[in-house]
Amino acid sequence: MSGNDMILKLENVVKVFPGVRALDGVHLEIQKGEIHALCGENGAGKSTLMKILSGAYDITSGSIYLEGKKVNFSSTKEAQNAGISMIYQEFNLIPYLSVAENLFLDRQHKNKFGLIDWTRLNKDAERLLKKVGLKLDPKTIVHDISVAECQMLEIAKSLSLNSKIIIMDEPTATLSDEEIKCLFSIIRKLKEEGISIIYISHRMDEIFNLSDRITILRDGKYIKTLYTKDTNYDEIVKLMVGKSITNLYPERNTVGDDIVLEVRDANLGSHFSKVNFKLHKGEILGMTGLMGAGVIHLSKALFGCYDYFHGEVIMDDKKINVKTPFNAMHNGISLVSDDRKNEGLVLIRSVRENITACSLGKTMKNGFINYKLEKEIVNRKIKQLNIKVSSMEQLVGNLSGGNQQKIVFAKVLETVPKILILDEPTRGVDVGAKAEIYQIMNELTEKGISIILVSTDLPELIGMSDRVIVMKEGIIVKELKREEVNQEIILAYAAGGVK
Repeated sequence: MSGNDMILKLENVVKVFPGVRALDGVHLEIQKGEIHALCGENGAGKSTLMKILSGAYDITSGSIYLEGKKVNFSSTKEAQNAGISMIYQEFNLIPYLSVAENLFLDRQHKNKFGLIDWTRLNKDAERLLKKVGLKLDPKTIVHDISVAECQMLEIAKSLSLNSKIIIMDEPTATLSDEEIKCLFSIIRKLKEEGISIIYISHRMDEIFNLSDRITILRDGKYIKTLYTKDTNYDEIVKLMVGKSITNLYPERNTVGDDIVLEVRDANLGSHFSKVNFKLHKGEILGMTGLMGAGVIHLSKALFGCYDYFHGEVIMDDKKINVKTPFNAMHNGISLVSDDRKNEGLVLIRSVRENITACSLGKTMKNGFINYKLEKEIVNRKIKQLNIKVSSMEQLVGNLSGGNQQKIVFAKVLETVPKILILDEPTRGVDVGAKAEIYQIMNELTEKGISIILVSTDLPELIGMSDRVIVMKEGIIVKELKREEVNQEIILAYAAGGVK
């Protein structure tokens, strides 16, 4: 890559929020038509840097050069007009408008009477959809399309803006393996067309599979840029964390003989049926399957999210009612949702309010909160889980993904569960936070808490589970002991390759 190929350059970028120096002298160089991975722990400054590039934040000091010209975007519109667009983890789509309307929102083609030219709009939308391999009718309502199709739609929207640089933030977080392959194919085509991709992901296999170069940030500072072909996983992790992580998965030897949970003939309409399994004291029972296998629905049914759930749920030899989350928690079952921002947290409320949200009975007397006791509980949880916050009054929405996930853990653990259901507990968190979460899980099982771990991250599933249950099309197709588990056999049963 020659200097003449450089499309974007950032020099000594600083961003200061009240009381926080989020970026401290960051450098970044992007070449035309390269896939450039941006790595760092949660809170390293990746999102802040990308929001500056996309015009969502202004810059405190430093310089940004686009195609050799100094720029400073005061809005996302300015950045888009200059050729920079960002695809966020949470899609920026309006669900009850059509695909075509979302593609050209606020840029609809008008006829001579000033009305929307629907024929041209749908025709242009069809052309863009074809470019990203989407076989959708442009008139389809976005609410009715899949998560993977939403991801491709966001890419199509970026192309409609004639983007030269597309920033992708954790684009595969909610995609299946087949959908990821399709996304990678689209990304490589964009590269061939000279479009530059800034790719943010905590999945190292993706980064090494896709990227040309990797830039590492740590604590808001620029650390290093490396050619992907010249580095390896251990080096990147060490640069991200500042130290080597040798034992990502702790040793496990805490499973007891006592059965704490038995599920018999569980049924949830078309989602799953005739599901039977047992959970032992201190065990981590892994559950997995391809998208639509019913695993997530099963985990949420056990937490009382569906009143049409049928089957027997037996705890400590006693049949229990799990028709509502209140019933489930009353019986000692808690859930960490796979969607922390919509189902696990109230982003516009404080760390303190989120941590005690499910255990107000501990801090309330005669209808009033004992704030002294509440603060003691919150401080203990912040210390116990090593949550990085400026204060307990900080808004949860301003925390990094890893710290948000720890807040969810803190809230759930304060309910003192006997059984903890974890749906994709490390989705969107960095390797350092993953190691801490795995250690928390191990310590919980040592105290006799049993865990149901639902995960599509197969190394995580294999590294942490004592047994693994594989589901396909709503039924359990295989139960594997720890010594039997490997990625090939899980995938074979999940995809239906074994009868």
